[in-house]
Amino acid sequence: MTETTTERSRREAWLMAARPHTLPAAAAPVIVGTGLAVHEGVFAALPALAAFLGAALIQIGTNFANDYYDAVKGVDTDEREGFTRVTQSGLIAPESVKRAMYATFALAILVGVYLVWVGGLPILVIGLASVISGVAYAGGPYPLGSHGLGDLFVFVFFGVVAVMGTFYVQAAAVLAPAFPTAIPEGTVTLAAFVASLPVAAISTNILVVNNVRDLETDRKAGKKTLAVLVGYTASRAEFVGMLAVAYAVPFWFWLSEGYAPAVVLPLVTIPYAASVARTVLTDASGEALNPALEQTGKLLAGYSVLFALGLLA
Repeated sequence: MTETTTERSRREAWLMAARPHTLPAAAAPVIVGTGLAVHEGVFAALPALAAFLGAALIQIGTNFANDYYDAVKGVDTDEREGFTRVTQSGLIAPESVKRAMYATFALAILVGVYLVWVGGLPILVIGLASVISGVAYAGGPYPLGSHGLGDLFVFVFFGVVAVMGTFYVQAAAVLAPAFPTAIPEGTVTLAAFVASLPVAAISTNILVVNNVRDLETDRKAGKKTLAVLVGYTASRAEFVGMLAVAYAVPFWFWLSEGYAPAVVLPLVTIPYAASVARTVLTDASGEALNPALEQTGKLLAGYSVLFALGLLA
């Protein structure tokens, strides 16, 4: 193997570890939060960009943490049907993945310094909680993902907190002085919370598909995901329920809040969502659910773009 081939293989391994197919979960909250910020007249470009960078780094850091801790704890085995895990497969040394995890979270904290200057103490608390939870998802003395709390973690941090945080930093940049010590008026709203729910729901469904696929191997390894605790039927009901939440929210903005009818644009993705749901409801194999996992990420991206456009209208 030539040096060029080896270098390319190394880059491909790191790309696998970063799991780019999960990055819609980082972009979607920023897209929706920014769409709402524009509608409310509080758009601020630099805080929006920093929010995306911070979210993407936390997402990648969490992926590294999951890859590393699941391997060293013996959760990932050769029986697993999911995408290749670089630590378990020996493509990258465990210590290298661990260092990459800490370096990525450190970069997220560095980006967070600017966001704290804009958003003050509330963003400091939220940022630290997000980083700590990213590590605690698979690591620490009580891994969230191994005790049935992974779905809640994703719903809260990659949905509610991410969307509301994106809106908050932009509104704070426009409405408040630098480094506010309390929550400025107009920066935390009911509309921002409700707008976060579709992102939270579909982001959670990415994890649901992952955990349904890995249910049997996780059970053997002693990893108690929510899917392991409640079984196939309840997990599939969760998937459908999350979709129901996502597609109900635009009607709230249209019928209750007086937004333009364009806010229901995400409904055009229903056929695609139904196709993915059909796979999740009828198949548990990696051959079927690996594509469904990527498709759920694409659904999140498409829904978020259309929802943001509808909010702008």
